[in-house]
This record gives sequence, structure tokens and C-alpha cells, in this order.
Amino acid sequence: MSDTGSTVPRRQVGRLMRQLRERAGITLMAAAEELEFSRARMYRIENGEVPVRKHDVIAMCTVYRATPRMTEVLIGLAQESKAKGWWHAYGDVVPAWFELYVGMEQAARRLRWFAPSVIPGLLQSPEYTECLFRTSAGSGRGAVAVRLERQRLLNRDDPTAPVLEVILDEGVLRRAIPDRLGMRKQLAHLVNVSTRPNVWVRVIPFAAGPHKAASSGQFTILDFPAVGAASPEPTTIYCESLTGALYLDKLADVEAYESTWVELEAIALSQDESDDLIRSVIKESDGE
Repeated sequence: MSDTGSTVPRRQVGRLMRQLRERAGITLMAAAEELEFSRARMYRIENGEVPVRKHDVIAMCTVYRATPRMTEVLIGLAQESKAKGWWHAYGDVVPAWFELYVGMEQAARRLRWFAPSVIPGLLQSPEYTECLFRTSAGSGRGAVAVRLERQRLLNRDDPTAPVLEVILDEGVLRRAIPDRLGMRKQLAHLVNVSTRPNVWVRVIPFAAGPHKAASSGQFTILDFPAVGAASPEPTTIYCESLTGALYLDKLADVEAYESTWVELEAIALSQDESDDLIRSVIKESDGE
């Protein structure tokens, strides 16, 4: 639990609580009134955004007429939801809205990442990250440290490292940072990291032309393993903006993004072809 922090059990509590409420035929507003919770608090609990106290679990289970066994399971999950992941030690460097994603990333068994504009954080070199966060020296150093810490999950043994599949737009390779040597190191890192058995990086060349995801922006598809006797968390789509993020796990949303992913795979270069393209961009930059 030290690796994944409170994210998975917190989301499980929220999902199970929502299922219990809906099966009991109780609306969110009615439940909030009965429990004397604000509607906002109910929403945060059911979306796994906040930990839940034991006595709140008992109160909710009573209102929803949960079985003793389910109440026991939820109490156990609620206790686990108080655990803190490594990222809490970085304080304000990790925005509150991003903490949920970092925990989900640590808990995932598979990550599929479409990157149309920048190299994904899990594959960034220190030089590349420093350039992105150079606006503030203090937060920049902290941001680099957080990125490097996040990347450790690709090499971990317990739990097993997740599979990371990345599709980059060719423009990402050619959108160089001012540090030319640093950019070459970054590109070389992409080739090197793709030799790992759990990582592959493929590129959509300019020649592929416009495609379905051209206007979608960056997104990540996260798949989760089963934890103990509990069912796996549902596949979740993560879409980030400047000030927040969207987490989509409704079946229709997930199917739309997975369909788009399949189309991206169809037009992306193979791993070997992608490596060759990246090497050619490195050579071009060497000649400048």
C-alpha cells in the first residue's frame, strides 16, 4: 500500500458506496440530507476524492441497508484509504488535483498514453523536465524530483511494474527545448527505454496526415489489477488541462477512447521504424 497510497481503496469505497445507494433507491440529495452531509461531500466520497472515516462508513451502510459483510469490507477499505503515498512528501509541488492521478498511475497494471504535444512525464529526461518547469526555480527542482520518483515504477518488482505503451506525434520529437544537447539526450532516452520488456514507444509520422485523435489532446488509458478479493477498478481515461483533470470511467467514454487508441496503433510506425525515425531526428540535430 505504500506504493499506491490511498487511491485505489478510496476509489473502491466510493464506487461501492454509490452502488449501495443506487440499489437502495436513494438519491444523492436524499442520502446527503439523511446523513447530514453536504452534497459536495457526498460527491467527493463517491468519486474517491477523499478518505472516509469509519463512523461515516457505518452510518452510510446503515442508511443503505448494507449487509454486515459488506459493511466490514468497506470499513477495511476506509482504513486503507488513510495511507499516504510517497508523493505527499512533496507538498505543494504536486497539485491537489494531480494527486489522484499519481496514485492511480502507481496502482495501474497498464498505461496507454497518447502524447500529441510533449513527451510523457514517465519518459522525460531531467533536462527536458527542467525546461518545462523553468518558470520557477524552486518548483522546477521539486517537479524534476517528482517526475524522477514517478519513473521508478517502470523498474519496480513488487508490485510488478506496469506495461507502458506510448504513441507520440512526430511533432513531439521535433519540438526541441533550448538545450540542444539535452534534447538529444531525451530522444536517445526514448530509444533506450523502449528496449525494456514492459515499455514501447511508437510514433505517428507527419505522413500519416490528420487522424481521429488530432483534436482530442493528450490522454491516458489506465487499466487496473484486482486487489485481494475486490474486483478491479474500472478502466479510467485521464485527460489533463492547465488547472485540473477529467477522469472518465463510464463504459461509453472508455470505449470511445479505446477505439481511438486502436486507430492510432493502426497508423503509428512499428517500434523499429519509430526508433529509426527518432535516431534520424537526433542525427539532424547533430548537424545543426
